[in-house]
Amino acid sequence: MKTIAGIVPIVAAVFDDRGRVDLEGFARLVRHLTGTGAKALTLFGLATEFYKLTDEEKERMMRVLLAETSASPDVAGIVSITHHSWEVAAVQAQQAEQAGADALMLLPPFFLAPSADAILTHARKVAQAVSIPVIVQYAPNQTGVRIEPELFVRLREDCPNARYVKVETQPPGKFASRLHELSGGGVETLVGYAGVQMIDVLQRGSVGIQPGCSFSEVYVALYGMFRRDELEEMNALFGRLLPYITYWMQSVELIVKAEKVILHKRGLIASSYCRQPDYRLDAAEERMIDAFLHEFGAYWGK
Repeated sequence: MKTIAGIVPIVAAVFDDRGRVDLEGFARLVRHLTGTGAKALTLFGLATEFYKLTDEEKERMMRVLLAETSASPDVAGIVSITHHSWEVAAVQAQQAEQAGADALMLLPPFFLAPSADAILTHARKVAQAVSIPVIVQYAPNQTGVRIEPELFVRLREDCPNARYVKVETQPPGKFASRLHELSGGGVETLVGYAGVQMIDVLQRGSVGIQPGCSFSEVYVALYGMFRRDELEEMNALFGRLLPYITYWMQSVELIVKAEKVILHKRGLIASSYCRQPDYRLDAAEERMIDAFLHEFGAYWGK
């Protein structure tokens, strides 16, 4: 079983300038990411613009990503299951497992404010449909649904493969600590939200960070410093990164667009197109991205 820990980027969807999925470009991006030091790649998170993709497009993208991660001895392939109905989500989970996914990420239902029991049932049904590890994504700011930590502990007790929670509360560290405490360490945590609270959550015992994918090399460097107990160096590098990611994380569409522009300017994708509706950067925000690329270019040889 491949490790689900360290830096676990959410892979961007790649479109051409007309908004069509660019599968060849997507495959090139995935191959690049497998060489960055990331321990796993996640597909169909919010940063993948999953909510703007057809089922057929998602199927083709999943096959491309899993072909690459299955060929890698070190990089796990994670597929996010986002359907609102467990009857459909469980089938999608089985299909992802059969296609070679090493783990799943599960976005619980949120439309029309389902009850806690409905959310628990959904997560149970999906986790029980597969044998691979499941990461439950908890993003209350994006979904509008609050979930108590006890629910995740109950899920872990009922479904041994529901080992992880991706915590995207604000702040995430306190929630992650509570999960660790209530579960006696049985629930492991990863943290998204661009890793804005990366240092705090790693010190609290979270096993990994799930940021976007446009500058994975910087996150990998930071995580390496943490693992080597080089906290002074880590704080210095993170202090340089923080003004950028805190600005971009003011909205999902803003950071999706910023990451696409970074990928494009790095030459990793041919177009920075985001499907509509999207965020339109102004001149100052474009200059911010150029400053970022200049400041951190040494991490990818520029």
